[in-house]
Amino acid sequence: MKKTAAILLIGNEILSGRTKDANLSYLGEKLNEQGVRVCEARVSLDIEDEIASAVNALRVKYDYVFTTGGIGPTHDDITSKSVAKAFGRIFQRNEDAVLELEKYYKPADLNEARLSMADMPENVHLIENPLSGAPGFQIENVFVLAGVPKICQAMFDGIKERLDGGTPMLSKTVWCNLTEGQIADQLLLIQSHYEMLEIGSYPSFKKGDFSVSIVVRGYEEDKIKDASKKVSLLVEELGGVYREEDHEC
Repeated sequence: MKKTAAILLIGNEILSGRTKDANLSYLGEKLNEQGVRVCEARVSLDIEDEIASAVNALRVKYDYVFTTGGIGPTHDDITSKSVAKAFGRIFQRNEDAVLELEKYYKPADLNEARLSMADMPENVHLIENPLSGAPGFQIENVFVLAGVPKICQAMFDGIKERLDGGTPMLSKTVWCNLTEGQIADQLLLIQSHYEMLEIGSYPSFKKGDFSVSIVVRGYEEDKIKDASKKVSLLVEELGGVYREEDHEC
């Protein structure tokens, strides 16, 4: 059984380069552990129509959608309102979310800006925020998470049991000290014999030397081992040195 997901990263600061995103890699790894493969990722500006359009496009294409960012207390935090627009639902103050904020803030500190973090589409399931109080929410197959990495991670940890996962994708990496140009033709031939697998090559350049990591991904462990062995033999035949590593995704 295969389950799919998309991740929508929201925020002008990501596109400007001011903020270095850490959520995509974390969610991709953790979702695969749940048997959910991330098949697409997008980055959106803080523009209501753009966010709503992206949410609507992704939620009909994939089993799950995860958004990160834009649920804070400032004027440019418009994710919740945008998601309400995407679903055509009333945007209103969620009293259960207010109660969560009241647990975290002293009455004197719970101003209108902070209370605005309880404004959400109607009829949602809250996502607990154990670090800073303001909850995210789930609406059908869309999960709205914070953008701050530690908070995003804590929120995801609280909702992963809600996911109806499938079979985690497995992978094996063959590292070698050759270049892509040396292995390209034969690697294509190996791929042609394993249509059920993904075989990708990823070059790197460190300390003046080229190297390549060949990653074999799929759901059938025996096929992955067989294809990886052929890759290792290819490297050996070309006079290279290789090292194999097993891991999920």
